[in-house]
Amino acid sequence: MRLEGKIAIITGGASGIGAATTRLLVQHGAKVTIADIQDDVGNLLVHEIGTEHIMFVHCNVTIESDIRNVVDATIGKFGKLDIMFSNAGIAGKPISSILDVNYDIIKNVFDVNVVGAFFCAKHAARVMISTKTKGSIIFTASVVATTYGDLPHTYVASKNAVLGLSKNVGVELGRYGIRVNCISPSGIGTPLALKTLGIDEREKAEKWFGEGGNLKGALLEEQDVANGVLYLASDDSKYVSGLNLVIDGGYSTTNVALGEAYKKLFLSTAQLESNNK
Repeated sequence: MRLEGKIAIITGGASGIGAATTRLLVQHGAKVTIADIQDDVGNLLVHEIGTEHIMFVHCNVTIESDIRNVVDATIGKFGKLDIMFSNAGIAGKPISSILDVNYDIIKNVFDVNVVGAFFCAKHAARVMISTKTKGSIIFTASVVATTYGDLPHTYVASKNAVLGLSKNVGVELGRYGIRVNCISPSGIGTPLALKTLGIDEREKAEKWFGEGGNLKGALLEEQDVANGVLYLASDDSKYVSGLNLVIDGGYSTTNVALGEAYKKLFLSTAQLESNNK
């Protein structure tokens, strides 16, 4: 019960990483407001967990009044706000080249990923400062804020913006005892990810992630990210601010391209087979 008596808001909390985090935070004693545009899914989750522990509020994070309403509704029902998990995000339209970018593509992704993060930070800080709550603000960034080249420019740029925002806001809010951190997962086969990647089955995505990942014998799951959020939300991280908690099995720490090119160009098939035994 590491969050006994704590109150949290999770944007994008109805499915994927958000839903896993909602369940985990409630298990540890928190009361949670789910803020999402997926009304049916969000209300089903409330029914599953129980209305005494969570509530659902429709929220489009690109609209500031929606964020303000979620925060005010949370204060109205639960009395305070300790944790803001700004998790809602989109990957946007898949594009393969900077030549394909246009204003609408950029605006759509940045409105959700970056503008939404700004509003979450603003209204969480508004109430945390006024109530003298030493709270925790957490943003979902991405492994693409540490390694580059695999995903659309708009998504990569937006997540780097979120990372920069978290660090700068953390400097401002430190004087109030408010901690600000990011969590940056690598690929997970969530419904949103599958849709973005054009993959119809989670098993296919997981096979790809497993083959391309650095840490073999394990796959990243929503629960792993939720565990990281729990750490950043709880008093276990009471002196942690400005951190980007990367959960990628070491993917961003290495570049195997040079070694793979050497094998392809200079080693025979027999040598490769011998080395792999």
